[in-house]
Amino acid sequence: MTTAPLAHADTLVLDYLAALWAASEDLPPESRDDLMRTVTGYIALRQDLADDPALILGRLGPPEHLAAAVRRGGMPTHLRLPAPTAAPAAPAPTPGGGAEHAAIALLVGGTFLLPVVSPAAGLLIATGSPRWTPAQKGAAWILTIGSATGALLFALMIAGLGGGGGLFLLVAYLGACVGSIVAGLALLVALRGPTTP
Repeated sequence: MTTAPLAHADTLVLDYLAALWAASEDLPPESRDDLMRTVTGYIALRQDLADDPALILGRLGPPEHLAAAVRRGGMPTHLRLPAPTAAPAAPAPTPGGGAEHAAIALLVGGTFLLPVVSPAAGLLIATGSPRWTPAQKGAAWILTIGSATGALLFALMIAGLGGGGGLFLLVAYLGACVGSIVAGLALLVALRGPTTP
């Protein structure tokens, strides 16, 4: 079984590493291993960048100098590679936090308990949330205020006509709630959709 001859570049690198191993023979095993690992990594990184091995070895300097530097107290500074920087973490998609769900609950369910206060609080929370677009927030305000205003005008019109029956007041009350409910459901649909920038 025959093996292919080593390329000239490979021979240069192997000869250099052998000379470094011999020059660092008196170092403690951990220091020697660290030196060999660092130099090997330095060479591999530069070769990946298509640098000529002879130039790489020239930048390293003689093996005896590297071993002497480690004996004096540490790895030569030109061998210290910068620590790999972690890629910035991508922001986690926000499916909607507690504030968004509270806004929807106030708009949909709270409107029956506190018809004016609850939708107003829900709209204020929704307005402060970065989760919805300005158009979605504006539509929620228009739906809520529009239905409440319509219900108030209807109630005033019925009262002006002299009809104050309970059925008309119930219709006005439900009319005031409809816009808030529709706004809350629209915001809920948008909350479950893709995250807005």
